Amino acid sequence: MRNPFRCFNSSSEVILVAVMMYVRYPLSLRQVEDILFERGIDISHETVRFWWNRFGPLFASEIRRRRVHQRSYSLWRWHVDEVFVRINGVQHYLWRAVDHEGEVIEVFASKRRNRKAARKFLRRAMKRYGSPKMIVTDRLASYGAALRTLKMKLRQRCGRWLNNRAENSHQPFRRREGAMARFRDIKTLQKFASSHAAVHNHFNLERHLVSRSTFKQNRSAALAEWRKLAA
Repeated sequence: MRNPFRCFNSSSEVILVAVMMYVRYPLSLRQVEDILFERGIDISHETVRFWWNRFGPLFASEIRRRRVHQRSYSLWRWHVDEVFVRINGVQHYLWRAVDHEGEVIEVFASKRRNRKAARKFLRRAMKRYGSPKMIVTDRLASYGAALRTLKMKLRQRCGRWLNNRAENSHQPFRRREGAMARFRDIKTLQKFASSHAAVHNHFNLERHLVSRSTFKQNRSAALAEWRKLAA
């Protein structure tokens, strides 16, 4: 396999740190530039933009490939919901599916919120991970129509508070969206949301559920695995 860093003057470690800081944390491009400059790394914010566009999807794809082998994604219950995203004054929709533990399974950006878009999103998620035993949604009619065409209507569950898992999972993306001052086009939205979901899954250690010592071990393991992406 050809080295993806072969044509760059900066080391792979610097690129990894810059991409992680921008995708993982709610920082702007110039804030990442300033933080790296404080650590003796003099690069432009446009360089950070180029790096995440070039390597963000590459790192996300590798993370998803490794996590599929390391962790069996739950097919017990999925929580599906959509986020309203405005691009150049036009309303778009980001469909998101998470499992019962809050792990982001799939994201999909579309211009419509109809049956066709919902069906395409669900088929995309199930093609990668399989069919879940239960799908929790809100009362949007597009979900029921899409599941009916997929012959999975009986697996749908709707309720006032049943989908809080999906609602809470939107918060990291919303904070990140605010730092980016919105998106320019739907392709950028899809690319960044997909990369952000993979990186968030990788570093989401659920520190409120484990002891301090266990959290430190998991954090060290996650950082070590992230550094291996440069190999």
